[in-house]
Amino acid sequence: MKKIFLASLILLATLSTSIAQNSDKPKLVVGIVVDQMRYEYLHKFHDRYTEGGFKRLMHEGFMMKNGHYNYIPTYTGPGHSSVYTGTTPATHGIIGNNWYVRKLGKSIYCAGDSTVTAVGGAEKNGHVSPRNLLTTTITDELKLSTNQRSKVVGVAIKDRGAALPAGHLGDAYWYDKETGGFMTSTYYKEELPDWVKKFNNKKLAQKYLSKPWKPLYNIKTYIQSVEDNNDFESPFIGRETTDFPYDLKELMENNDGLGMIASTPFGNDLTLDMAMAAIEGEKLGKGDDTDFLAVSFSSTDYVGHRFGPTSIELEDTYLRLDQGLEKFFDYLDKEYGKGEYLVFLTADHAVAEVVNYMKSIEVPTGSFDTRFALTQLKGFTREHYGEGNWILNTSNEQIFLNRELLEEKGFELSKVQREIADFMLKFDGIKEAYTAANMKSNEYTEGRKHLLQMGFNHKASGDVLLVMEPAWLTNSSRGTTHGTGYIYDTHVPVLFYGWNVEAGTSTRYCTITDIAPTVSMLLNIRIPNGTSGQPIQEITK
Repeated sequence: MKKIFLASLILLATLSTSIAQNSDKPKLVVGIVVDQMRYEYLHKFHDRYTEGGFKRLMHEGFMMKNGHYNYIPTYTGPGHSSVYTGTTPATHGIIGNNWYVRKLGKSIYCAGDSTVTAVGGAEKNGHVSPRNLLTTTITDELKLSTNQRSKVVGVAIKDRGAALPAGHLGDAYWYDKETGGFMTSTYYKEELPDWVKKFNNKKLAQKYLSKPWKPLYNIKTYIQSVEDNNDFESPFIGRETTDFPYDLKELMENNDGLGMIASTPFGNDLTLDMAMAAIEGEKLGKGDDTDFLAVSFSSTDYVGHRFGPTSIELEDTYLRLDQGLEKFFDYLDKEYGKGEYLVFLTADHAVAEVVNYMKSIEVPTGSFDTRFALTQLKGFTREHYGEGNWILNTSNEQIFLNRELLEEKGFELSKVQREIADFMLKFDGIKEAYTAANMKSNEYTEGRKHLLQMGFNHKASGDVLLVMEPAWLTNSSRGTTHGTGYIYDTHVPVLFYGWNVEAGTSTRYCTITDIAPTVSMLLNIRIPNGTSGQPIQEITK
């Protein structure tokens, strides 16, 4: 009798799972972007991950093992925008975290908006909206598909990590280091919702920073990382060394106060706390229409920049994030039922190795001195074109020329672009140099020039575009960064899990611009209006 009863339960569970997997639509879509995550971290730390975090996505979901960014530059703002729009900076317009605007004579911030003000946080941190984003996002299209009944919420420590994924029609909340709570702007709300106020009143950031940061496990077991104290990492202000433990309460005064949480794994914990508060506060996934939660884990980027990809600090951060994801997925199971929600996980870019570490093991690398190069470039322009402010701006490995002055003096723009590109090739560390004229008059289909073109916006990009040698960084001493089109910056996770997603893997090349159209196909909604990517057929079949 017991065997018959047990068999009946198993059959009922199987039928329930089958019904859930074939529902007309998921209750909730959760988009996860792990800031600065290399694909290799899935395998590098695999043996120490829990069964329910990254491993759940890898083994129960579908993993595209050869997912890449398909443009230059690989930064946070463009990365989040490209994932959610399904296209590259050439189309969506977010060509950097910051970029120079000729008609303004200054640089602007990717999520900056002077027409809005702060809500629930410091005024200086509230001039934020998605208005610089020129196309729709998958989150916009979801709302449009339901006559805006679907709810969309973006959550991140970084404002751009929340505002850009939430799109033009969703709500976004980001961390305010002045108060230790989450805030928004008048683009979204005139007042913080009660659930956000309640969350902020818990003072969780202060609680996290009141305890030391120690390794999760015996430090001798972190065999995937270099020695704890070394000359490759950047110490916190007030410390000469980079070894555990870190007394956060003592260090925070000289390290950005409550903002220091971003540079610890506890920033990710705080983000997860806020994500679950958003689910409950907005009752996401509890209505008749599919809702969307966009979560970006920013602390992996801050830790990665400071300590680098071979540090114990980074390894510990990923092990802690994995535990957080396990708790989060268990929470989603309880809220909606396994198979009733859809998750994708990717990164906004990857990262380069620390230059000094590469030098220490005699791998070719270098640091490009931008100040010296600019001084030499200004001397070259004075010598060849006469006195004048010929260079308006250098940023994002691009050079902006004074086009009005060139026209006034009778110089041909394309010729000057080429001469300056050729001059820059004389510097160690510069591998290639292309001109705006190249980008506008040719169609490149492969190589780094293709990646540059996919990141080149005809109205906003510079006159000369530079490509560094492999493993070279600009002005690098300790710590590391990203931004290139080399594989160490482009190769990122692309994972789908949950509703109507069969388990499997593929080594076929795909791009992060394929994520948005894949979600569109799964949800049977319109593809974002600037999309250039293609649905991932292994997932949408």
